Formats: sequence, C-alpha cells, structure tokens
Amino acid sequence: MDGTPGLRERKKQRTHAAISDAAIGLFLEHGFDAVSVAQVAEAAEVSKRTLFAYFPAKEDLVVHRLADHETENARVVRNRPPETAPLTALREHFLRGLETRDPVTGLNDLPPVRRLYRLILDTPALVARMERFKNGAERELAAALRETADVPELTARLAAVQIVAVHWELAKDNADRLAHGEDADARHTGAVADAEHAFALLENGLRDLADVP
Repeated sequence: MDGTPGLRERKKQRTHAAISDAAIGLFLEHGFDAVSVAQVAEAAEVSKRTLFAYFPAKEDLVVHRLADHETENARVVRNRPPETAPLTALREHFLRGLETRDPVTGLNDLPPVRRLYRLILDTPALVARMERFKNGAERELAAALRETADVPELTARLAAVQIVAVHWELAKDNADRLAHGEDADARHTGAVADAEHAFALLENGLRDLADVP
C-alpha cells in the first residue's frame, strides 16, 4: 500500500469538492440565505440525499473549509518542541501564520479568500456556526493542555477558552479589514503588533484589571 487513495475514495473526494465549489459559487453570487440546498444539489448534479451525506447542514458547505483548523491549536501544543511552553508555541505558530498569509489568521487577500471572509462575516448563520467551531477548538485545546502540560482540568478549560477567543478576535479583525479592501501586506505590521499585544495579555493574565485606576 502506497497511501494513494483508491478509486472509490477519489470519487468521493471529487464529489465532495464539486458540491463545495457549486455551493460557494452560488452563495457568493446570490447570498447564503437566497440559495437553497436543492439549488446547490442541482448545480452539483447530485441528489439532496447525497449532498446531506457529505454536508449534514447547509452551513457546513462553507465552514468545512476551515474544519482542519478546529484541532490546529491542539496539534501545536502536542507537537511543540521540548522545553517550549504551550503559550509560546501557540504565539510563534500564529505569527508564522501571519507571515505566510495563512487564511485562518484572517491575513490573506487573495480574491477568493477575501470573498469567503466577507460571506462568513456578513451571514449571521455562518457566524453562529463558527461559534460551534470555536467550541470544538476549545475542547481539543483543553485536552491537549491537560495531556501535555499537566494542568488541572478547570485551568485547562479556562486557558483554552481565552486562547481560542484571542485567535478568533485577531483573525476576525484581520479578515474584516481585508474584506473591506485593506491590503494584506499593508496590514501585516499592525496584525503582528496586535498579536503580540494579545499574547502578552494572555501571558500576564488580567492583573491590570485588578488594579484600581
């Protein structure tokens, strides 16, 4: 076995891609709410039953493109070099993502990515679906912290909630700026500064809020 997908698997991958491409094209042209699942199935030349076998909910037709990133922070924590703190590894990973214009950081202004950002940010149902995505990312990261950093369960959960929220806010801010016309290269310096500030807050906790002005 050389790891190459068999004929059946390749056919499933082609069907998955065809449905996704048809859906995104229709949503970008007409808007998410204006397009029905039946229209997507017709454009992809599959039945509704087949479509739902690949994508259980309409929102998944869009959000699935980010699905691999749901466990990304957990993978970073589990695979970090020895003697590297989890937060350091996550910070360095996010900064590398900004440098390489990883779409998950929100700092990618390729036209198809920019349009996808705008679609998600302007569609309440997709923003709500992203909240479920965040919940899954929090659970995965909390598990990774418990397993590799030997921290109590509550500490791991609280840390994961804060880290994922920071990632989401940074990415959302970048994506919103780019979706409305800002250039990724021009935004990069500000995005790095914002990320450094955010991770410094994570590192220092909320001690500044405990001081009386």
